[in-house]
Amino acid sequence: MKNHGICVILNIGSGKPDAKSEPDNIQAAFASHGAEITLKVIRKGSRLLAETRKAVDEGYKTIVAAGGDGTICGVASVLNGGTIAMGILPLGTFNYFARSLDLPMDITEAAGVIVKDHSMPLRIGMVNDSMFLNNASLGAYPAILAAREDIYRRWGRSRAAAYWAVIKTLLTARRSMRLRLTVDGKSRDVRAPLVFVVNNAYQLEQMNLDGAEKIKAGEMALFIAPDATRFGILRHAVAVATGLASVERNFELVGGREIDIQNLDRPTRGKRTIAKDGERERIAGPYRFRIVQEGLRVLVPAGRIAEVR
Repeated sequence: MKNHGICVILNIGSGKPDAKSEPDNIQAAFASHGAEITLKVIRKGSRLLAETRKAVDEGYKTIVAAGGDGTICGVASVLNGGTIAMGILPLGTFNYFARSLDLPMDITEAAGVIVKDHSMPLRIGMVNDSMFLNNASLGAYPAILAAREDIYRRWGRSRAAAYWAVIKTLLTARRSMRLRLTVDGKSRDVRAPLVFVVNNAYQLEQMNLDGAEKIKAGEMALFIAPDATRFGILRHAVAVATGLASVERNFELVGGREIDIQNLDRPTRGKRTIAKDGERERIAGPYRFRIVQEGLRVLVPAGRIAEVR
């Protein structure tokens, strides 16, 4: 069996409910393609970046993220701008990033894509010095993620649990934020309970939201939730969860290549929780969103053409 210089980093604390049984499945999946791997299993997300940096220092040719979108983003943030290709074993609930690249959801088939070693460069999003692949947001969504993790711990991971976290959080939602938005040099002030920036056309299409055309045009899609009562905010969230949201009724949509957001309620550079690809991070404002072309090399199916995901 040939050693392909592949290191798989498995986040056993994220993704599918049966993730704890995945190490043997992953080893078997690569063995079926005649490949040996090094498998690093982490049980706390806080170890993800350190283990990925260690794998880089150890000289692996390919580093594989095994987990959900948050795990993939964490590994990618270390590999960003380097020469090491990233492989993906999608073990998450939604798997938006993997699906946007036509990657198979079956572990054995996904391992086959990695072993075949066909890579392509992808554009990434940045908020200040922090990377995201699918989306990043301010406002209510970081609180939704905190509620979602609590629900996951009690009831297990599922789409229904994720949607219930939205409703539970917005039932106790705080007031809207006063924000100054500057999109490609044009500024205005708004009040909004939530703004989110999207860099994945596939995700928008799956949510039945407009904006994919802006991403395909080289922009990011900025969604601004309207200032509303708590019931109004909840109504907008339910529309998103059920795929019935529209730009006309539930959001304002703006496209831009550079988006700056300043929280006028907290004008100093104190840190605020930002949601990125399903995970939370404390980042000091103001917040500058931008695109980096070809910032990351990812292993994809050989027939995958270089198109906007």
